[in-house]
Amino acid sequence: MYEIVKEEVVMLLKELVGIKSPYFQEDSIMDFTKNWFEQNGMNAKMHSYHENKITDFKGKNIIVELNGSDEGPVICLNGHLDSVQLCSGWKKDPSGEIIEDRLYGLGALDMKSGCAATMIALKAFSKNHAQFKGKIISSYVSVEEGPYGMGTNALIEEGYLEDVDFSIITEPSAGFTGKPFPDLCLGARGGYGLEVEFFGASAHAATPEKGVNAAGDAARFICQLDNLHFKEDPNLGKGTACVVAVESDGGACSVPDYARVKLFWHIVVGEDEKTIESQIQEAIKKANIKGSYKINFRDAPSEASKGFQPFTVSKDEKYTKIFMNAIEDVCGKPPSLSYFQSIGDFNYLGSRLGAPALIFGAAGENFHGKDEYVLIDSVVKTAQVVYSFLEKVLT
Repeated sequence: MYEIVKEEVVMLLKELVGIKSPYFQEDSIMDFTKNWFEQNGMNAKMHSYHENKITDFKGKNIIVELNGSDEGPVICLNGHLDSVQLCSGWKKDPSGEIIEDRLYGLGALDMKSGCAATMIALKAFSKNHAQFKGKIISSYVSVEEGPYGMGTNALIEEGYLEDVDFSIITEPSAGFTGKPFPDLCLGARGGYGLEVEFFGASAHAATPEKGVNAAGDAARFICQLDNLHFKEDPNLGKGTACVVAVESDGGACSVPDYARVKLFWHIVVGEDEKTIESQIQEAIKKANIKGSYKINFRDAPSEASKGFQPFTVSKDEKYTKIFMNAIEDVCGKPPSLSYFQSIGDFNYLGSRLGAPALIFGAAGENFHGKDEYVLIDSVVKTAQVVYSFLEKVLT
C-alpha cells in the first residue's frame, strides 16, 4: 500500500517553488511537471494553445488522464502552475525556504501547494488502484494569474472537459478566507473588467465654465459608486465595484475633454453585464454629469471568457457530501464552509461545465505579497483528502 508521506510532498513542493514561473513564462515548470508524471508511471500530455485575438500568446498546459476499467464518474482536478511577478520587500528566499512548518516562496501558497497535493494524490492512487471505475482528468494550467484564465479557458473551449461530473480546484481556500484549515469553498463571486469613458469639451483652465470637464464628470461618477445598492446573495454576499485606474489629462492649462475610469466589478448570482450597465447608468444619473459617456466591457478571447460567472454548490450535493466526509476522515473534524470572494479558474469550471465545482486547499498567508508561505501540514492533508475522495468515489 503506497502512502502519502510528508517528506515526499515537501520535496515536490520545494522543487515546484524553485522553478520561476510568472504568468506568460511557464515553459520550464510545464516541462518539469510532465517529466515528473512520466517518471512516476503516468502519461502526461503537453497541451498547447494559441490565444491569437488579444495577446498572441502561445501557452502550455499539462493534462493527465487516468482511465478506469468500468463506467463511472469523471472527476476533474485543476490547478495553476503560474505565479504573479516577484514583488519587492522579501526577507525570506522567494525560491523556497523552510522554517518549522512553513514553506516560504513565491507561489508556495497560491497555488503550487495545491498542484503538489494533487500530483502526490494521483501518484498514490495510480500505484494503489490499477482497477477503478470512471476517469480522472487532472489539469495543470498556465496564465491563471494573468488575463482571462487562458489555460483553463482553452481546455474548456477545445472540449477536454466536456464530460466532467465534478471538479476540485485546489486553490488555497483556507489561505484566502483566513479561516483555520480545513475550509471548503462552495462557490465564488464572479466579475467583469470594464471601463467607462467620459467625453467633454476643452477650454482654457482660466475659463473652465466654457468647457465640459470630463475629469470632473469621472470624479463625480466615482463618488456615486459608493452609493449604489448591490444585490445580496445569501451565500456570496454582495458585489463590489472597484476603481482600478483613472486616466485624464488637460495638459498644462486646459479643461480635459476626455477621461477614462477602469473598473473591476464583482457580481453575485443573478447579476450580469446588463445589471452592471444598469448600476453604472444609475451612478451617472446621480452624478449629474455634463458630458457624454460610453461603457466598454473588456475585450476577451471569446464570448465565454468575457467575464467570470458566479456560482454556488449545495452542501447536500452527492459528491460534495462525499468530499466533506473525506475531509473529516483525514482531519478528524468537518470543514468550515465558505464562499470565495474573488475570481479564478474555478468560475469557469463551476459555471461552464454544468457540473459542481469545489475549492479546497492549504492554509498560509501573504499570497501575491512578500514572504508568501504555506503551512506544510495543510498541504499534506490536502493531498490525503483528494486521495481519500478519489478512493471513495472511484473504487
